[in-house]
Amino acid sequence: MPLDLPLVRPGFPGAEQAVGQDGDALVRRSVLPGGVRVLTESMPGLRSTTVGAWVGVGSRDESDGHHGSTHFLEHLLFKGTARRTAMDIAEAFDAVGGEANAATGKEHTCYYARVLDTDLPMAVDVIADMVTSARLDTDELETERGVILEELAMNDDDPSDVVHEQFTAVVLGEHPLGRPIGGTPETIRAVPRDAVWQHYRWHYKPSTLVVTAAGGVDHDTLCAQVAEALTTGGWDLDGAQEPTGRRLPTSVAALAGTSGLPALGVETTIRRHTEQANVIVGGTALTATDPRRFTLSVLNAVLGGGMSSRLFQEIREKRGLAYSTYSFASGHADTGIFGLYAGCTPGKVDEVVALMIAEWERLADSPITQAELDRSLGQLAGGLVLGMEDTGSRMSRLGKAELVHGELLSVDESLDRIRAVTAADVQELAAELASRPRSVVRVGPFGD
Repeated sequence: MPLDLPLVRPGFPGAEQAVGQDGDALVRRSVLPGGVRVLTESMPGLRSTTVGAWVGVGSRDESDGHHGSTHFLEHLLFKGTARRTAMDIAEAFDAVGGEANAATGKEHTCYYARVLDTDLPMAVDVIADMVTSARLDTDELETERGVILEELAMNDDDPSDVVHEQFTAVVLGEHPLGRPIGGTPETIRAVPRDAVWQHYRWHYKPSTLVVTAAGGVDHDTLCAQVAEALTTGGWDLDGAQEPTGRRLPTSVAALAGTSGLPALGVETTIRRHTEQANVIVGGTALTATDPRRFTLSVLNAVLGGGMSSRLFQEIREKRGLAYSTYSFASGHADTGIFGLYAGCTPGKVDEVVALMIAEWERLADSPITQAELDRSLGQLAGGLVLGMEDTGSRMSRLGKAELVHGELLSVDESLDRIRAVTAADVQELAAELASRPRSVVRVGPFGD
């Protein structure tokens, strides 16, 4: 049975769940005073551990005047605390051969490190110090403002990044999920230090924090280390505080036209002086918790998930119209996106778009073959198992299970859900997605 992850267990705080996983691994979950959640996956025989501090706040949670603050914080938390300088933080991990980084998403932020199991206490102390006690020094903020602007400029120079960013903005419209994760040059230049500080104080607190670790880790020891480090950082771990609830999904129909999602498809063209055009066609898809997400994975594999996929075979292998073509999907609490991508000669864009749409509609009109189903199931099964072979992937799986899915499936349970998908399921979902508003975004050397 999957590990169910309700927010509050009987006997809160301190109530615990445990469940065995593949390869004699053991997952344990505890709720500490203050509502801090700790999940570990102990993997026998490993000498390394990846630990992450997840905060349930992303770019969608930025209020007016605070846009770009989430990404700003990802950078600034490495720039010094009351106890450590930026160099101290960098040296702490370099001195043990470890790796430390962070990632900002639309719905959560994660600060993580991979170290030897013997160095885990140091990693927990440093990351907790960053999360609880960042100084957000004005001079460092202004320096990092320039760094972030350079990062955005680098992304803007990559037409494949531009087309994906614009596709998300077009499909999701004025909804907060449509905003770029990293902010825009305008919002990064405009956001003041006080706004970033407010965003930090509002969202970084015990009830929103989830700590996950996988590898050579002892659960009880980690819980004690986390509690001590957070207390040292000045957080009040009030035993009566409950964890912040997960985001509740809202139907796409309820979102369209009322919360910022476009009711109709949009076509847009962005001029760039490039040799090749980049194009995406698609629209909204499933939420991150929709049980049909396993069907969507199979659909994606058949349509554009590899060299044997329909897009690759039709557009590249048979017609030689593109070097890169694929389909993709991502899910959030409220909605998701699904798209078909290709990079091709500007004069061939219309032909390529027509072919992508034709393959999508063919998938909606008739069932996939048994060979395609078997091949996609094997592809997904292999990718899932191989992807779980490192501690970083396992750590991320725990964080997303807690913050997004509300359940933790073992590898075998995930494989069972994938293998339960039928050809009829794929056709039904393809038809549903094809019936939704469809948008097209082109980036390339097009005239006005």
